[in-house]
Amino acid sequence: MATILIVDDDDAFREGLAETLSDLGHRVLQAASGEAALDALHDGRADCVFLDFRLPGLDGLAVLERLRGDAALKAVPVVMLTAHATSDNTIGAMRLGAFEHLTKPVGRNDIISLLERIFSASQPPAVTEHDEAPFAGEPVSDKPLLLGVSEAMRTVQKQLGRAATTDATVLITGETGTGKEVAAHVLHEASRRRDGPFVAVNCAAIPQDLLESELFGHGKGAFTGAATERAGRIVEADSGTLFLDEIGDMPPAMQAKLLRVLQERNVTPIGTNRVIPVDIRVVAATHRELDAMVAAGEFRQDLLYRLNVIPLHLPPLRERIADVLPLAEHFLANATKSAGRTLHFSVEAQRRLVGYPWPGNVRELKNAIERVCSLAPGPAITDEDLSFLKGPSLSPEWALPADFADLSLTEAVERVERAMIARALALANGNRADAARRLGISRQSLYTRMASLGLS
Repeated sequence: MATILIVDDDDAFREGLAETLSDLGHRVLQAASGEAALDALHDGRADCVFLDFRLPGLDGLAVLERLRGDAALKAVPVVMLTAHATSDNTIGAMRLGAFEHLTKPVGRNDIISLLERIFSASQPPAVTEHDEAPFAGEPVSDKPLLLGVSEAMRTVQKQLGRAATTDATVLITGETGTGKEVAAHVLHEASRRRDGPFVAVNCAAIPQDLLESELFGHGKGAFTGAATERAGRIVEADSGTLFLDEIGDMPPAMQAKLLRVLQERNVTPIGTNRVIPVDIRVVAATHRELDAMVAAGEFRQDLLYRLNVIPLHLPPLRERIADVLPLAEHFLANATKSAGRTLHFSVEAQRRLVGYPWPGNVRELKNAIERVCSLAPGPAITDEDLSFLKGPSLSPEWALPADFADLSLTEAVERVERAMIARALALANGNRADAARRLGISRQSLYTRMASLGLS
């Protein structure tokens, strides 16, 4: 039996969760505000805390930050709860040391699985003084944004939040247009290096004979045209983050030199004997399959080991359909604000957006919304306005219902989730294990979601 504190100002939810935890054999404490939660924790020991984001007075993140600053309470596992998950609150919670971040409602089986993970650990993860200091008293950054409400993107956001507390090298993979550079920016902004520079280098866009000078710099007279000394991008990134985009396109000779930088953390500009120490965090990204390139002798295996310390995969948009409409609404709001217009999507337009497979991913979606915002006669964006989105589409039987435009965001996400699960089950011929793999969730999570949605 564990002692678990539930902090939520929603009486019905708090009491319902308390009843579930009591049925599972645990002792339950309750608090309806952040201040009451801190009082309860100082008055008695809790083995775990379920903490809502939105609270009267101190909000959930402020309470979590107070706990992480208290030597007696910093190791208590905290599960953050929210009715509406965003990239900001997910990343903010994870970087402050939350054990998990869940979206309401929470199923019984999910609670059982979560508590098993919490209490099976020999020692709950603690935040060190080194990790705490950069974020003490700071608000959660809201720019840039890695938007997404799907389970797949929630997982990415949690991974980013955890990775932000370290200086380990990160390798971001995913198709073109999935937002790899945005993810790198988010990671930088959430890290202790946020006040340092973010330096991006596209390894595929710079000619091979110029890439070494671009990265390492050169001395005066190092080669024809080198009239002055120049610091390279690696030195420019000192105390910050170096983002190496399309690392899979880096020439083999440069791969060896980059490996040396990662190992020794110093740079020698071309044509000089100076060794310049650098303090950088390296984040690399690629749309290529680096394992296959290693097998083909096109990429150094030792460099891949150095880069792939923390792997982060961004799923294509077609595998997270639940994100399409929220992203489209976000891009539309930005585009109409700059254009001084008021537009909205018709039900038919929503169906086309959800049914289109988006081979260009988020980048294609953003460009499509900017295009239609400029050309649509308005105020309603119709299916005809989006007729330029051609190609194979998802089966209409998995499209959103006709009353989608009248739903709240929570109801809309639930409808999309239901459609995605139904589609995955159909593609898997009813095999739930295969359907769970297609959705990128555990089989138990699929069972729980099917039960909550009334799917058989």
